[in-house]
Amino acid sequence: MSTMTEDQLALAEVTLDFAQEQLAPHAVSWDQDKHFPVDVIRRAAELGLGGVYVGEEHGGSALSRSDGVVVFETLATGCPSIAAYLSIHNMVGWMIDRYGDAAQRARWLPDLCSAAVLGSYCLTEPGAGSDAAALSTRAERQGDHYVLSGVKQFISGAGAAGVYVVMARTGAPGPGGISAFVVERDDPGVSFGPNERKMGWNAQPTRQVVLDGVRIPRDRRLGAEGDGFRIAMSGLNGGRLGIAACSLGGAQSALDRSLVHLAGREAFGARLLDAQALQFRLADMATELAAARALVREAARALDAGDPPAPRLCAMAKRFATDTGYTVADAALQLHGGYGYLSEYGIEKIVRDLRVHQILEGTNEVMRVIVARGLTENLR
Repeated sequence: MSTMTEDQLALAEVTLDFAQEQLAPHAVSWDQDKHFPVDVIRRAAELGLGGVYVGEEHGGSALSRSDGVVVFETLATGCPSIAAYLSIHNMVGWMIDRYGDAAQRARWLPDLCSAAVLGSYCLTEPGAGSDAAALSTRAERQGDHYVLSGVKQFISGAGAAGVYVVMARTGAPGPGGISAFVVERDDPGVSFGPNERKMGWNAQPTRQVVLDGVRIPRDRRLGAEGDGFRIAMSGLNGGRLGIAACSLGGAQSALDRSLVHLAGREAFGARLLDAQALQFRLADMATELAAARALVREAARALDAGDPPAPRLCAMAKRFATDTGYTVADAALQLHGGYGYLSEYGIEKIVRDLRVHQILEGTNEVMRVIVARGLTENLR
């Protein structure tokens, strides 16, 4: 924490207050009831968390990626599921701000920043997950319109969100044939599958987005034809940092709860917190989190600076922080003994929420591919 600027420390303090007051007390019940607290998300937006990276002229906070990882780590101490959805919502806002024209920014960004309208990111399909360039959703050009047909899978916020950044094929197979579009929930032909029954992330909906001949005007396209895959991957660089930061926050909460639990429990005539074996376990958890945090913040710095290695660093950070976060949360459950397995303590929820972070925004196996490609590209 000592490496943060004064502004970031103040940002963390405000965000932590919100997480502890508005998220943490309800996190378990939201998970159990599968409740998506849109009203609370809008309260977060009142603090500027609906448009973290969006320019101030459209109601955003114009924060850097280095600021953003502080925000999302801190939010996730209250509820990783809601913090992660906010990260995705902010990825959508950033993509429109970065790649949209003036009219598109004016049309969608103010409502996204206030969370009057929520955003979803639509890349994955039933048959195209890790191999995103193989997506089959099509956008057929018809005069001044496009007609979109296809199915997007595992879409966070689907149904509740009003704005969808959709990747669809306008050209030949491969990444160069993909374009990006903004689809609205009320566009004729848009429908949604049932809410998926999931291991974790139950406080946010995950559904298919079905596009059945959705006819939209040409001004819904983001960027030029064929730019969609580049836009999608650019969005994911920041999205991976957001998910990595959420893993850190969830795991830090689990570690903090473990310290309190062990301090209040006795076995064999002594506090569990005084057992050296358990102290060593806690020390390792804290050390691994600190290392992961340092890597996430270095990747955020590189992305802010536009450094060429930034995508590779983002992949490294996502892989390392999400693996570490899950491992630390699982260790915290073990330290709680049988209590960790009970839903009312909230530890098992953190474990379930953090497990999916190793899969989404690119699986950790794909992160290894990205890192290895960067290491070997000059040797081909």
